[in-house]
Amino acid sequence: MQKQSLGKGLTLAALLSAAIPALAVEQQYNLAPPVTEIARQIYDLHTLMLVICLVIFVVVFGVMFYSIYAHRKSKGAKPASFHESTTVEIIWTVIPFLIVIGMALPATKTVVAMKDTSNADLTIKAIGYQWKWGYEYLKGEGEGIGFVSTLTTPREQVNNQAAKGENYLMEVDNVLVVPVNKKVRIVTTANDVIHAWMIPAFGVKQDAIPGFVRDTWFKAEQVGTYRGQCAELCGKDHAFMPIVVEVKSEADYSKWVAEKKKEMAAKADDPTKVWVAADLVARGEKVYASNCAACHQATGKGLPGAFPALDGDKVVLGAKDGQIGVLLNGQGAGMPAWKQLSDVEIASVITYTRAAWGNQGKGADPVVQPADITAARK
Repeated sequence: MQKQSLGKGLTLAALLSAAIPALAVEQQYNLAPPVTEIARQIYDLHTLMLVICLVIFVVVFGVMFYSIYAHRKSKGAKPASFHESTTVEIIWTVIPFLIVIGMALPATKTVVAMKDTSNADLTIKAIGYQWKWGYEYLKGEGEGIGFVSTLTTPREQVNNQAAKGENYLMEVDNVLVVPVNKKVRIVTTANDVIHAWMIPAFGVKQDAIPGFVRDTWFKAEQVGTYRGQCAELCGKDHAFMPIVVEVKSEADYSKWVAEKKKEMAAKADDPTKVWVAADLVARGEKVYASNCAACHQATGKGLPGAFPALDGDKVVLGAKDGQIGVLLNGQGAGMPAWKQLSDVEIASVITYTRAAWGNQGKGADPVVQPADITAARK
């Protein structure tokens, strides 16, 4: 394209090159750019199906409109007198059959490839919770690493009390990190209800079902950060459990593994330690904000008809064994088990709820130690 000067050194080509990425972000009408072979096949299948549908549309409606125009009554057209035609019957049976076969063969090949999770370089377990993701590195480099990934978009943005950030509702505190050009097997399950682990750029979407283990895989070919979401309606905060995967070079991934293991070792708590009440409350406030506030609210008032208030709740104010049992085993359909939290985290959040809001000084057992949780697990 010939460059056209627009004054002050700007050209039409320069303006277009600057505008097109912005338009691509603002008006994303196509699938996410694929970064895996499976995603590329899905993209090509999508295009193929659209082309086939377009050809069928043009041919069928072209013939129909031509027939309406060329054989209209005003031109003296007379309707045919035949009742049926074997040739026509064969044609409109064979052609759709060939179209279906032409669509099914490449689609079947891709579906079969999507299910082949063998010979993975890295195996990661993804556990869906209401409303966050837990990750455990089960096999390969990084084995033993585990963490919970939670939405970090400020509540003020969600409540329209602040301007939306660049990655609104698509940002987390702990991203899933994987190496580039390595086959990564994702094993999915859930702790409460059905969730779904989905990254469009990888061509991956796998349900996470309580009591079942499903798996999928991807092999990212480009370093970068890729985002997805839970793709199964899973409750009140379904829209607030994004998935963020960071693909690193092999060297950077190895460095991340070493740093993560050091970080985990430094943060590891001694469950036999006797904690001071004030320290437990401070730790519990953070655990509560990350795991409990979405349902029971930061004020402890809950959501009437959905989630009970913890401020003044008889379980919170009662003997510690009752509240420990609820956190470890769950209660009813609305309260999942929180066994994935450490003994220190459970003890601290229980202590916090017994000291927060209007509960302070009103109930039994105001301080719960990690050793109490350890004993209750046995």
